Amino acid sequence: MIKLSKSSVGKEEKAALSRVISNSYLGMGPEVELFEKELKDYIKTSKKVIAVSSGTAALHLSLQACDINSNHEVLVPSITYVASFQAITASGATPVPCDIDIDTGFIDILDAKKRLSSKTRAIMPVHYASNADQMGKVYEFAKKNNLRVIEDAAHSFGSYFDKYMVGHKGDIICFSFDGIKNITCGEGGAILTGDKKVFSKLRDIRLLGVKGDSARRYSKTRSWQFDVEEQGWRYHLSDLFAAMGREQLKKIDSFKDKRKKVVESYIYNLKKIDGLQLLKINYENNHQHIFPLRVLNKQRDKLKKYLEEKSIQTGFHYQPNHLLSKFKTKYRLKNSEIFGEEILSLPLHPELTKKDINHVINSIKSFFD
Repeated sequence: MIKLSKSSVGKEEKAALSRVISNSYLGMGPEVELFEKELKDYIKTSKKVIAVSSGTAALHLSLQACDINSNHEVLVPSITYVASFQAITASGATPVPCDIDIDTGFIDILDAKKRLSSKTRAIMPVHYASNADQMGKVYEFAKKNNLRVIEDAAHSFGSYFDKYMVGHKGDIICFSFDGIKNITCGEGGAILTGDKKVFSKLRDIRLLGVKGDSARRYSKTRSWQFDVEEQGWRYHLSDLFAAMGREQLKKIDSFKDKRKKVVESYIYNLKKIDGLQLLKINYENNHQHIFPLRVLNKQRDKLKKYLEEKSIQTGFHYQPNHLLSKFKTKYRLKNSEIFGEEILSLPLHPELTKKDINHVINSIKSFFD
């Protein structure tokens, strides 16, 4: 089976894990501090970096650090993984599903404008398929309506926006480093922000709200006498996961080149097939995490089954969240519903061989022929 996605780890990550284990300190410590510094240096940003246990934790903590609570609403595209919605409800706030631009999967700002209310405090744009090109429109909209912007950048670590790497600028940017992301810690995430007040809160609430404990953990110590001022969580990253992330960060350019070659092959060979619609995004700027395309004329599920019979794994990114029982709306989101029925993601990871890629392409051509 040609896998849809796959972790790409080797002897370097194993050696890093062994090194941390031999030091007999597995929790949050100096490796986390170094990982945060190296993320900052890679992105070339002046923003502060907070490493956390997952991308979902990053979103949840960011909302809380912005004082968003049960009195508030957050605008979010319906097409995203359910983690985005769950992070909002975890903060006590209400997610307000918005429609998407059907050509890109990105949040439709005109539809978001219709969802504004006196309770709206933030917008959570999702960098769908690693695409951040429309973030300028989001920030214009947010500034006009006095909203915080919490970027769900889980797909776009290593991508570019407006000549800068994603994370270089913006309000609050959240990354994911789970097992199949552009780099992995096994599990992990990070938050970048230039807001000193938000940063100060984030440092404490990722460690159960214990005041000043982050700095002590970096030195392999902990607080025995302390104060807690607000709700906190066990959302910190461990040295084990940070050590793996540091090794992955050294390989990111290689990962990016390999993914780009796969994407270029897909685009070149599939762009003229009747019945398929590629996303209209700037692939050149992206460190592509997934490669979704639209399968027209109600052929998506048939194509998926056909590819499975050819030992090719595919996926759906994503079903519309506004149709799920927990988040169901009384209004329709036409583009999201069409998109959810048509979208199909093809295999994309650094370990795909040329033979694998050709098999995927030829199998798709065979289906449509």
